[in-house]
Amino acid sequence: MAPEDADQGISQRIFYIHVPIALTAYFCFGLGAWKALRLLWLGEERYDLESYVAIHQGTIFGALTLLTGSIWAKASWSVWWTWSSRQLVLFLFYCAYFMLRFSIEEGPRRARSCAVYALFGVVLIPISFLAIRLASDFVHPVVFNLDGPQMSGTMFVTFCVSWAAVTSLAYVLYRIELLGKRIDVGLRELREALQ
Repeated sequence: MAPEDADQGISQRIFYIHVPIALTAYFCFGLGAWKALRLLWLGEERYDLESYVAIHQGTIFGALTLLTGSIWAKASWSVWWTWSSRQLVLFLFYCAYFMLRFSIEEGPRRARSCAVYALFGVVLIPISFLAIRLASDFVHPVVFNLDGPQMSGTMFVTFCVSWAAVTSLAYVLYRIELLGKRIDVGLRELREALQ
């Protein structure tokens, strides 16, 4: 069991959930962009669905990041949210991805448009990360710097286990959703063939 933080006390324990969820959201958005690039490069239709599912999972984990961050902010700074928070930009950008996706008829045009959008979105990941570091409205804890993790060994091990667990959960959810979507596409094609 990791010890309590000297400055924040027990409220710091949400770090073991909040930060792994945020990193997993970044990873999912990056995976969505990678699959989008593969679609544009190779032209294989399957990458559209894989990119969509990765971005969908990233958006879910992004919402959880905002939720856990608000809880941590309330415990540490006595406010749930400030509208000057820059972390919301990435989340809203990817929410708009779904508006784009479902406003265009299914087919190659939609796949290409969504792929280009996903590639533009991946640029926001480092911007979002830097915005957290440079935020002037609150002092966001900086745990990792050039000198390595600024925490005890047991805290670091707890963080790594939490991160592995959250990433594993995201992988399982990604695979299950992808399988479900592929079954749905297969059934739709079978229905159309039988008519």
